[in-house]
Amino acid sequence: MVVGVHRPTQLVIDRQALHDNIQAEVTRLASGCELFMVVKANGYGHGAVQVAQVAKEAGATGFCVAILDEALELRAAGFNEPILVLGVTEPEDAPLMAQQHISATVAATDWLVAADAYLALAQPTAPLQVHLGLDTGMGRIGFKTTTELTTAVSYLATHATLNFEGIFTHFATADSPDETYFKQQVAKWQTLTAVLKERPRYVHVSNSATSLWHAACNDNMVRFGVAGYGLNPSGTAIPAPYALKPALSLTSQLVHSKQVVAGESVGYGATYTAQQTEWVGTVPIGYADGYERRLQGFHVLVDGQACEIIGRVCMDQLMIRLPHDYARGTRVTLIGRDGDHVITIQEMADYCQTIHYELACGFTSRLPRVYRH
Repeated sequence: MVVGVHRPTQLVIDRQALHDNIQAEVTRLASGCELFMVVKANGYGHGAVQVAQVAKEAGATGFCVAILDEALELRAAGFNEPILVLGVTEPEDAPLMAQQHISATVAATDWLVAADAYLALAQPTAPLQVHLGLDTGMGRIGFKTTTELTTAVSYLATHATLNFEGIFTHFATADSPDETYFKQQVAKWQTLTAVLKERPRYVHVSNSATSLWHAACNDNMVRFGVAGYGLNPSGTAIPAPYALKPALSLTSQLVHSKQVVAGESVGYGATYTAQQTEWVGTVPIGYADGYERRLQGFHVLVDGQACEIIGRVCMDQLMIRLPHDYARGTRVTLIGRDGDHVITIQEMADYCQTIHYELACGFTSRLPRVYRH
C-alpha cells in the first residue's frame, strides 16, 4: 500500500511522549531488571523502527516482536540489542534466527527437535537463543505441565545448537481490578518454575499491566508494550501509577464543504438525512486507512468544536456536520487536542465497543507517520 503523502491526513507521533512514558517505567524498575520495548504490529501503529530508537534512548535494553519479519526489520535498521519473537516461528528458520541473534519463543519440545536438525545442517556460528513459554492460564501457547517443561529443559541442556536464554508466561487478567485469576496464574507459574535447577538469563512475566500494577512479579525483565505508547492497559478500569502521555494524534483537513437542505441525505445507504439546512464538510480519511466504519455518529474537532460524523464512513472519505461554512484546508482533528477539547483513542474505542489496542494497530500504512519533538 502506498503512503499518502499528497493528502493532508497524517498520524503525528510525539517522540517526547514516548520517551517520557518509557523512561518513567525504567526508573521504577528494581535494580537488575531490564525493560524490553514491545514494538510488534509496527510499534502498535506508531512505527516500529522509530519507536525502537526512542525506547533505546529512554533506557530499553531489548525489544519484543510478534513475528520473525518484525525482528529482521529491526536488525536491518541497525539495532544490535536482544530481540525476542513472542510468537511461534518455523523450525526451518532457526538457522536464520541464530545467525541474526534473534531469540525464539518455544512452546513444545518437538519444535526443539525439528529446529536442532536444521541447525545441525546449517552449523551457524552461534546457538539459537531460546525462551520457553509457559501456559499458566492464557490458553494460547506454552508448556502446561512440569513434565513437559522438564523434558524441554533437558533437551536444551544436551544440545549445543540451542541455548536456554529465558523463560516466561503471559498473564491474561493483569489489567483487571479482580485479581482472582491473576493469582491463579502466579501460583501456576511458581509450580512450573520450581522444577528448574538453574535459572536462565531472562525470567519474565510482566507485560505493561503487570509491571504497572503488580511490580513485585517483575523478576529481571519486563515486556513493556501499550503503556509505552501512553495508553492505559486497563482502559479506564484502573488508574495508572503515573501519568501516561498518549503519543499518537490523527489530523486532516477539510477538502470540501457544501450546504444541504432538509430532506437531503448523505453517504452510502442514505443513513443520514438532514432535518434542516446545514453545512457538511468532507474529510479525506476512511476505513481503508483504519478509521473504523463503526465511527459513524462519533465526532471530530474543527476550530475547537465537536462535529458529528454523519452518514457512513466511506473507504477513503467521511462527512461531518459543520456549525457553519469553513474554508478548504481547515484543520480537522480526529485524535488529539484542538483548543479546550480533546479526542482520545480510548474514547474512540469506547464508542466502537472495543479496545484502544485494536484501533491503534489498525491504522494502515497509507497514513504517513510524522514524528515530532
